[in-house]
Amino acid sequence: MASKSSNPFIFLQQVRSEAAKVTWPSRRETMISTLMVAAMAILAAIFFFSADQLMGWAVGLILGGR
Repeated sequence: MASKSSNPFIFLQQVRSEAAKVTWPSRRETMISTLMVAAMAILAAIFFFSADQLMGWAVGLILGGR
């Protein structure tokens, strides 16, 4: 654990050293992940829109609406 009086330059060197150890995803992996997230968000939106419409229709039938 670092003490409170540690040198900020040493801290920045340690941060740089730790950042160099990170394995970053490739451009292709990032693109595929982004497309998958967008596709799932669209599918979820379609599902929840459909569920909302169906429930609204059912409540309308029960309560004697349109």
